[in-house]
Amino acid sequence: MSWLKALKSDKGKAVRYAPPPGPPPNLSAPPEWMPAPEASHTAGLYADASEGEYQAAERFCDKYPPEPPKLLPSRIVERIDAQGCRAWQIEQPRSLRFRGTISNVGDGKGSLGVVKITAEDACQDICLLSDLPILAGLYDIQGKLGVYYEIKILRMDGLIAIGSACRPYPPWRLPGWNRLSAALHLDDLRKFFEDPDGGRDYVCDPPLTRIAPGDTVGFGYAFALGTVFFTHNGVRLPDAFTGVYLPRERHDVYAAIGVEGRCEFEVNFGGDVFRWKEGNEWAWRVEGHVGTLAGGRGGADDELPTYEELRGGRS
Repeated sequence: MSWLKALKSDKGKAVRYAPPPGPPPNLSAPPEWMPAPEASHTAGLYADASEGEYQAAERFCDKYPPEPPKLLPSRIVERIDAQGCRAWQIEQPRSLRFRGTISNVGDGKGSLGVVKITAEDACQDICLLSDLPILAGLYDIQGKLGVYYEIKILRMDGLIAIGSACRPYPPWRLPGWNRLSAALHLDDLRKFFEDPDGGRDYVCDPPLTRIAPGDTVGFGYAFALGTVFFTHNGVRLPDAFTGVYLPRERHDVYAAIGVEGRCEFEVNFGGDVFRWKEGNEWAWRVEGHVGTLAGGRGGADDELPTYEELRGGRS
């Protein structure tokens, strides 16, 4: 007898089910960060930073705590309203370790909606950050699924890493190596989250074996479970980390791109069409979340300080 017939034959009878094993789940608590299941490597596949740079980064993080999330000044919110995703740029680094050029959107006539970055042979390990957060703790997610951006590789004779970080981040350290930072390193294709050692293999099916000129790699963050994932040539790869940047309200998170050696690539925050098709949907675009408070716009008060003042006047 089918389950439907059995149900009809038992009509009127009280049906009791055994409770599930274990304590009831705490639905109000966010998922806790758990280490990725893959084995962690103790050394990089190709090259490691020096012990001195590692120790300097530890001292940096001890001295400078993570910045709390902040409201953006009105002029920045108006810029986002007017330009959308094109309002996001890559901040010009002050460190002499960076040797190269950064051409942000609108830095020239006929410029496209992407940031163009060229690094020279003499460029040392450095972490480049977006000028605006891609994940802003004080702003409402407006029903969005997450945030997303991409880079297109034009040349990679050195190393490129794509990911995220909270400020302040030691600029001489690649993303994923230190506090509140996640990344995929495109030379050895290992994933990192607060991992100063050799990272973890990024297990994909089919395996991700090489990044070549013309490839596009994307970084995504899903709000629901605090999930970091990456894409390759328009295909979403398995989740890399879950339970990071939670509770979300405590963090402003920036796009973070690491570079070393001669490289050339483009950064797309949504000013051009994403190769990952879902990223072109409103649910994944950075505008509409950053700068938007629950119930309306945020930062409309003209008395708000400048963005530089909000960042604490860091040198």
